[in-house]
Amino acid sequence: MSSETRPTPFKDGGHLARFSSRQGQLSHVYLSDRLKAAKSYDRIAGYFRSSIFELVGEEISSIGTVRIVANSELDHADIQAAKTVRDAALFRRFVEGDAVLDAALHRDRYRRLHELLTSGRVQIKVVPRSIAPFLHGKAGVVKGKDGTSAAFMGSINETRAAWAHNYELVWEDSSREGVAWVQAEFDALWKVGVDLPDVVVAEVGRLANRHETNVEGLAPEDIPGAALVESPIYRDGESLQRWQRAFVGIFLQHRRDYGKVRLLLADEVGVGKTLSLAASALLSVLLGDGPVLILVPSTLTEQWQIELKDRLGMPTARWDSLRKCWIDPEGRIIKGQGVADVARCPYAIGIVSTGLIVHGMADHGKAKPDTEAEHLLAGRYGMVILDEAHKARGAQPPGASGRSPNNLLSFMTRIAERTRHLLLSTATPIQTSVEDLWDLLTVLNRGADFVLGNIYSPWSKAETAVPILTGTKKITHVREGWDFLVNPMPPSGNDDLIADLRDEFGMRAEEWILTKLPADITNPATEMKLDLGLTMIEDGLGYFQRGAHNPLLRHVVLRKRRDLEEMGLIPKLPVDIHPNGDVPLPDYIFDGLSIGTSPAFDDAYSAAERFTVAYRKRTRAAGFMKTLLLQRICSSHAAGIATAEALLGKRELDDEALEELDGDAFQAVEDERIALQDLIDALTDADDPKLRAVKYFLDDHQAGTRTWREMGAIIFSQYYDTAAWIAGQLAKEYPDQPIAIYAGAGKSRILKGGESTTAERAAIKKLIADREISLVVATDAACEGLNLQTLGTLINVDLPWNPSKLEQRIGRIKRFGQTRDRVDMANLTYAGTVDEKVYRVLSERLRTTHDLLGTMPETIDAEWIEDIENLEQRLRTYTNPRERADPFKARYANALIDDDTNWSEASSVLARHDVEEFLSRGWTAR
Repeated sequence: MSSETRPTPFKDGGHLARFSSRQGQLSHVYLSDRLKAAKSYDRIAGYFRSSIFELVGEEISSIGTVRIVANSELDHADIQAAKTVRDAALFRRFVEGDAVLDAALHRDRYRRLHELLTSGRVQIKVVPRSIAPFLHGKAGVVKGKDGTSAAFMGSINETRAAWAHNYELVWEDSSREGVAWVQAEFDALWKVGVDLPDVVVAEVGRLANRHETNVEGLAPEDIPGAALVESPIYRDGESLQRWQRAFVGIFLQHRRDYGKVRLLLADEVGVGKTLSLAASALLSVLLGDGPVLILVPSTLTEQWQIELKDRLGMPTARWDSLRKCWIDPEGRIIKGQGVADVARCPYAIGIVSTGLIVHGMADHGKAKPDTEAEHLLAGRYGMVILDEAHKARGAQPPGASGRSPNNLLSFMTRIAERTRHLLLSTATPIQTSVEDLWDLLTVLNRGADFVLGNIYSPWSKAETAVPILTGTKKITHVREGWDFLVNPMPPSGNDDLIADLRDEFGMRAEEWILTKLPADITNPATEMKLDLGLTMIEDGLGYFQRGAHNPLLRHVVLRKRRDLEEMGLIPKLPVDIHPNGDVPLPDYIFDGLSIGTSPAFDDAYSAAERFTVAYRKRTRAAGFMKTLLLQRICSSHAAGIATAEALLGKRELDDEALEELDGDAFQAVEDERIALQDLIDALTDADDPKLRAVKYFLDDHQAGTRTWREMGAIIFSQYYDTAAWIAGQLAKEYPDQPIAIYAGAGKSRILKGGESTTAERAAIKKLIADREISLVVATDAACEGLNLQTLGTLINVDLPWNPSKLEQRIGRIKRFGQTRDRVDMANLTYAGTVDEKVYRVLSERLRTTHDLLGTMPETIDAEWIEDIENLEQRLRTYTNPRERADPFKARYANALIDDDTNWSEASSVLARHDVEEFLSRGWTAR
């Protein structure tokens, strides 16, 4: 039975034909027949899917020009955004559902599609939903080689299943008017559409060739791509950045060349060190190197766990300092038997607070009995990572003959000998003197004398090494540079001189100290090469200042923000900081550039100061606890009340406070209890003026013709109590607007219309990317990996005394794809508080740059806060500019231009289940 009714001719030429699948199989009749003799084919389709040419692939391959417009979830603002953001959004749409399984079932379809997309004859564009919410009116124009044309409309799908099982109706109109009408519709959509991204085309090809393998079937350099190509960050249409992938490459190279890895990652604040370290840890686990211990400040343990899971799909466990147990990625307690369980992590990667380590160490570098430090020092590891490594340092007390290590440095010195790989991370390895850097290099050298050499090496002491590194001491004769060259002797690599010397003396690949003298060289060519190499100055740099000819350049990895900006790898996006005095501020909210306080707040702040004074009387050792309450009350009334109640025993203290107390319960004495209760009484039922300030910036402080709320805003706080309070209040103010709380495990929610709904962070991120949510309240614990280029403004309800966190916060909106030319950030402080004073100093320092090993300290020690003038002096040591040649740029940043890692195109993959199975093997299961 034919599917076509008798055609109806038109008087002016052409005809109208009707087709029904009820009367015959359209899959055998209509579209493929028409395309066999076609010269061109324009089509308005549905969504772009792998099945788009399933029925007509062979026919299309012979057509000269094929143009398709398809649906997309893009908003008009996405179309206007940078291509990288648009591409990422389209990529996410394409891989939604289970593209991997679809490709496994339809491998040939993907291969044919990829061939068509790369043939040059097929062009595909997608249109924003604001122009065409859903292209359901499927239609097309087929132009034949004989000069005839026909337009068609109907519910025709491209899949074989749809043609075989669906009820399809098609009308074909070959009249001149009919063809022109459909062509005009197509042309209008084609004009506003954007090209199907190359990343989608590449993904079609990758899926066509995808196959699962095991670690043993891959070369080490192929494992990162195989493990990460289907991780969350790649499924979001993003990837690890070039410098992050480059660090993993350096890790692999050192693992191969030295057998173990010793690296200090000193990338500047905000460049993204966490993912560089995490990807290296993943690789180490997959290669079977052993358990991974990650040591970070208590305030960052949850942030690390969240980022590794949400971005890289890496399940880890973090140690709970209060309950003495491990917490899984979903925030669930893994019950155990106390402190000793810290050495029995249930996952391959365990995250432990450095505060516990500090409190667990005694004098002379020994661990206290039955502490986390003692149990961890009894284990052996494949990798140990220390974040904010600048906190491990020594000091030389007045009258002392040498430097004494602090507790963290003592611990790291000991554990360095119990791990194969050691990675240290800090943007500021030099805190007060270059000796701080050498403390860290000395830790790296423990059990790995290829870093600084043995005790006789001139590199082992800063006073002999620094003049060579800075060029203040020139090498004018081989004898002056010999010991620097051979102790330690680097691997040959691409260095002809090192290769010749190793060959001359028959050194083994794993041998690092050469005890011979220059006079022992027998090859005249090597002698000449040695003399020229050590004494020649190139571009103002001596031999040990360039290339990889010194331990600093071999084992310290540093990429600077401005270099990455110059290469176009990080966006140069100006940030306007508010309040700044340029715009008059309402005096019923602001006092100068800070928020005016109420009598209730003043009474509470006075009570917090009384508590601090009382606490100091009984202990002068605790640093953070001296400012604990002041910092929390400077965040919000809610945080101040919550902290005071916790100190009175009415609720649990957080990890940050518990570690300062060495895990003991806090027992307030009488003066302290009175001050705490006075604070609670003063703030209970009092209006917090920060809410008025937030609303002012959202609704009244315009940028151009739009309010901040219209442009989209993220509001940050250090504390969940503050975040939950501000979100709840804004939900009442804007009942018709959805508001997201983006926080730690089990705390993320969406508020609207008086209802609160639990939501996963991944779901919230998608809603923000799709512009369904434009008002977000977030905590620092969850800010990494949150890409908010769809939002144009940021409000800091409180200011962390931590420059790196400020960089991380603004980095959420200061991203490629930001539709604004510049972004706005408001920083809120209460007038007359220590928070205001710290911020004024900090903001001034943030306006300057310097050229040592970072731009700002990653953290500000609590004792710095006690004297604001002292804080200014401390920060000035970081930000004094220095003009000098930059060997790090030549060695690391410039090498990023040629990037051939292409992890996103890996077709040999490790199944996600297998990767998670590797990471779910506990320390004792090996």
